[in-house]
Amino acid sequence: MASLGTKLARSTTYPTQPSFDITLSKRPSPVATRAFSRRQWLFVAADFSSIATGAFLAIAWRFLSAQNKPTPPIALADHLGISILYAVLIVLLCHTQGLYSVYQPISRYREVLAILKSILTATFLLGGSLFVSGVKSTSRLVIGITAVFALLSMVGWREFRRWSLGKAIADGLSCHNVIIVGIDPMALALAHHLTLHRQLGFVVLGHLTTSTSTAPALETQASATVRPPKILGSPADLKTLCRSHFADEVIICSQHRPTVIQAIADARESGLGVRVIPDLYDGMAFGAHLHYLGDFPSMAVAHRSIPAVSLKLKRALDVLVSAFAVALLAPLLLLLAVIVKLDSPGPILYISSRVGRKGRDFSCYKFRTMVADADYQQTHLHHLNEREGILFKIADDPRVTRSGRFMRKYSLDELPQLWNVLKGDMSLVGPRPPLANEVKQYQLEYLRRLEAAPGITGLWQVEARNHPSFDRYISLDLQYIENWSFALDINILLRTIAVVVSGTGS
Repeated sequence: MASLGTKLARSTTYPTQPSFDITLSKRPSPVATRAFSRRQWLFVAADFSSIATGAFLAIAWRFLSAQNKPTPPIALADHLGISILYAVLIVLLCHTQGLYSVYQPISRYREVLAILKSILTATFLLGGSLFVSGVKSTSRLVIGITAVFALLSMVGWREFRRWSLGKAIADGLSCHNVIIVGIDPMALALAHHLTLHRQLGFVVLGHLTTSTSTAPALETQASATVRPPKILGSPADLKTLCRSHFADEVIICSQHRPTVIQAIADARESGLGVRVIPDLYDGMAFGAHLHYLGDFPSMAVAHRSIPAVSLKLKRALDVLVSAFAVALLAPLLLLLAVIVKLDSPGPILYISSRVGRKGRDFSCYKFRTMVADADYQQTHLHHLNEREGILFKIADDPRVTRSGRFMRKYSLDELPQLWNVLKGDMSLVGPRPPLANEVKQYQLEYLRRLEAAPGITGLWQVEARNHPSFDRYISLDLQYIENWSFALDINILLRTIAVVVSGTGS
């Protein structure tokens, strides 16, 4: 039977595909009819659920509080029908207020005002309709309670989302790294706008100069607010810079046609998203959707697809499993800590600086399995290295302690990394977290393995744990990243159990 790594190597990958359907006219209004994205539908579902929950609680309170006044069954049906109509009406009015726009930022004040206006308008319309129709079986108090709950819950989940998104962006966990082609006034203004509105989720890495770029006169470009550009290089360096800086998108503000064409081609070849701040270039943007980055129109001529739902499931699995494992294994963790301390002098934990997702450093925790000065001794043991390339491994390493040999055999030394998973530095499944001196020796293509969060286990651990080749180890990590799915993580976790029980570690 072919190995999982071999199967993945043969599987089909899905390159970035450009989208082509653009309306190149004036800026569309928030109420313009256009297809909703999955994210917008989630917004609608969240609001509808908030209103429906409020209506359910209000109806339950209304009928439970009237125990001595039996209510005919038809009244309950009326309340349910009116509540659904009320929820739909509020959602439609929220749409007219532009609350489901993805690319246009809205201030907290305007957001609350728009929600309040939608709820009051829906309440007025529904109340007026009930009064004109003469329907008396529906409690006005139920509608009032539903309106108050809807206002609080709709504002509440948006505030929570704003807080969690801000925290994720600050931690570097939920943001798009972008490189801007051009240093003209429009490019500088865009960079300033994206930096100012961090809730949009964009981090400007820097600018690329073009043959027609000229340094703007900052004294005429609001120099008090617009910072001088950080120059990364020229468009000819785009491929290398995108990989080395872990860019997700390229935004083109240049008016130099050859530069635009080449930049789009290079970004597509690198699998990155591309946005062009109009002008148009000989129909290259034909069919591309027109979106807004805050107040700036852009055309998405290429799009990098991110499986947001699957990634959230992956993170949820990481948190649930690691939290449960820490609670369940607490006695074992305490026992191992005591054994390490009694077996040899030195700290209980070995804390090393590792390189995580997109090149961010973090402290990786493991039970100490070697003597305290193992790192110093390694400089004298390079001639015994049994691995090829950058990796260092000795089967009968003289630095390993007695307890360390046992813990390595069954991977018990890696249990403290569950704390790294809880913190978000690592995942249960992912590429092995490399040392900083290893990353310095990487070829440019190897940096792709840093696009995913490192894992306690991974494809390499279950496919070729003791294989000496560094190229094999890199190849499996890249296969994992290119073919990642939630189901693949589950497969690797199940196979890891068998590998750990068999005691193949060293």
